[in-house]
Amino acid sequence: MPNALIHETSPYLLQHAENPVAWQAWGEAAFSRARAEDKLVFLSVGYSTCHWCHVMERESFENEQVAAVMNHHFINVKVDREERPDIDATYMAFVQATTGQGGWPMSVWLTPEGKPVVGGTYFPPEDRGGRAGFTRVCHELGRLWRDDRAKMESSAERVMAHLQEEAAATAVLRGLPDARVFGDFLDRCEAMFDADWGGFGGAPKFPRPVIVRALMQLGERFDPASEEGKMAWEMSERTLKAMAAGGMHDHLGGGFHRYSVDRYWHVPHYEKMLYDQAQLAMAYLDGWQISSEAIFREVAEGIFRYLLETLRDSGGAFHAAEDADSLATADALEKREGAFWTWEAGEISALLEPRDAAIFSAAYQVEALGNARPESDPHGELVNQNTLFRAMRDDALAVMFDCPEAEIRERLAVGRGILLDARGQRPPPHRDDKIVTAWNGLASGALARGARVFAREDLAAAANEAAAFLKSQLWDGVNLFRTYRGQRGKVRAFPADYVFLIFGLIELHATSPGAGWLDWAHELQQALDAGFWDATRAGYVMRSELAGETLMVIREDYDGAEPSPNHLAAENLLKLAALLDLPEYAKRAEALLRAGSRVLETQPFAAPLLLAALDLHDRGVMKFQMPASPPAGSLEKLRTRYFPRAVYVPGAGDEVILCEGVTCRIF
Repeated sequence: MPNALIHETSPYLLQHAENPVAWQAWGEAAFSRARAEDKLVFLSVGYSTCHWCHVMERESFENEQVAAVMNHHFINVKVDREERPDIDATYMAFVQATTGQGGWPMSVWLTPEGKPVVGGTYFPPEDRGGRAGFTRVCHELGRLWRDDRAKMESSAERVMAHLQEEAAATAVLRGLPDARVFGDFLDRCEAMFDADWGGFGGAPKFPRPVIVRALMQLGERFDPASEEGKMAWEMSERTLKAMAAGGMHDHLGGGFHRYSVDRYWHVPHYEKMLYDQAQLAMAYLDGWQISSEAIFREVAEGIFRYLLETLRDSGGAFHAAEDADSLATADALEKREGAFWTWEAGEISALLEPRDAAIFSAAYQVEALGNARPESDPHGELVNQNTLFRAMRDDALAVMFDCPEAEIRERLAVGRGILLDARGQRPPPHRDDKIVTAWNGLASGALARGARVFAREDLAAAANEAAAFLKSQLWDGVNLFRTYRGQRGKVRAFPADYVFLIFGLIELHATSPGAGWLDWAHELQQALDAGFWDATRAGYVMRSELAGETLMVIREDYDGAEPSPNHLAAENLLKLAALLDLPEYAKRAEALLRAGSRVLETQPFAAPLLLAALDLHDRGVMKFQMPASPPAGSLEKLRTRYFPRAVYVPGAGDEVILCEGVTCRIF
């Protein structure tokens, strides 16, 4: 019999609707029941394409005996972190503070007032590998709540008060950082850079496109011919090429998996997220404009192909993600990570002609026993499986097989097409088909920029359709909403939703200046300022609440997998100030920069997007005034040259005019 989650729309919550656990959605009803039954609340937070969430569900939440223990001791609550980033951030702060690490699934036990007492991430069902077993933890916490409640409540009060105090710290509005922070960031990147394999740090390697994009912008700031400019481009180029060659890149269908489990970019965690596709597309567009290297264009266009062919919803917006796990065959009993994406050597030999198979296998290091290093496959899921990554270049293959490079390229392209068709016959991975406003804002912006850079009307049309869907379905004229799946979700949008969408609309205005997107961006910025600006913190905040009481006020300040909304807002505001001739927006951007001054001076690697916004503030916005029919030469220069500080407005006359501050000239 299904539990209460059967009435939800979140794919993640619906995945758990048939569990024997008596799950409830987050809300006052669950906590009222906890008070009435005098129980702790067990809060489980995850998302529908999370591998370890699936593992914990399979091991514990689908187990009748474990579920009976949970139902006996606790009121059990499920939260989709993608629907409720406020709840996720609140309790992740607790888990990270008390355990030193975080991740999903997140498991937190709360008092009936929502105060955390114990937290962690994945728990095995029984004691294993130094981890306490979930069943034992449940029994012990149930006993402690019964026998030593006062101590648990006192501890929860202290911890929550400490977290609230830290979160409530008033921002110190210092002066703007001086120019040394740009060199400091470059030095920090150089110290972290993996010169052998690209990227920053060791395993696992996350793409973090904000770092690469900030480096490329700084290369332009320092002058590409300078020592600093060359260093910035070398790190950017090496990283972009390494990711493009690696197994994190889907060489058949386009787009990127979430991250690499090793330093070599060879074996990925196979889930695919919309926000990664959008940010990586923009990074590869930057790389192509700087270098004109064909590989960067190919990768960007592959991302766009993946968005349009796989993630696009019938309404025009884009789905959130694809799962890492899937069934290897239609009659398999359990899903396996990477099953849809990986290959046995024999499959490739059977699909391709012998010479083509030999070339393909050498190019992508296909091996009879699989190409995953043992340390990259601790659970043995990739035995005999091959993740495709480019191990040999076309020129080396041409020498090995004694044929022209053009023939190598042609044979590999044919082979990829055949394998892609064959892969399409496999059981597909689960797709999280909810539409997240913030991520669609990023995707719309990337598509709009791609339309300009590659002169592709189909990308412009897709960007316009996605934005139109968001406006018609997730904006009521006063409030923006977070998600859509068959119907608008109940949860109102957070700062990231407003900021990422405004970013997308600014990019879309440059592509479709007569469509009214700039007016909507202005309207959304006003709503963001009215609803989320906190003067004491000099930034945009989100508030988590329970029963009308604020649990936590959160100012997001880290550019991680997703950009910090405060950092992207600084860039948006500077561009809006130029586009709308509203100097008050530039003043608000400066407040964000001043509030982030200490972070830029001490931890610039954590805030590369804020650093890019500081550069935009320092050097100013480049405003291109575009006539209705601009000269072909000007259009080509705008399309193929790298202008990280550019905005575009309709102009009169027959020439493109470039204005930087009060100085204007024919471009």
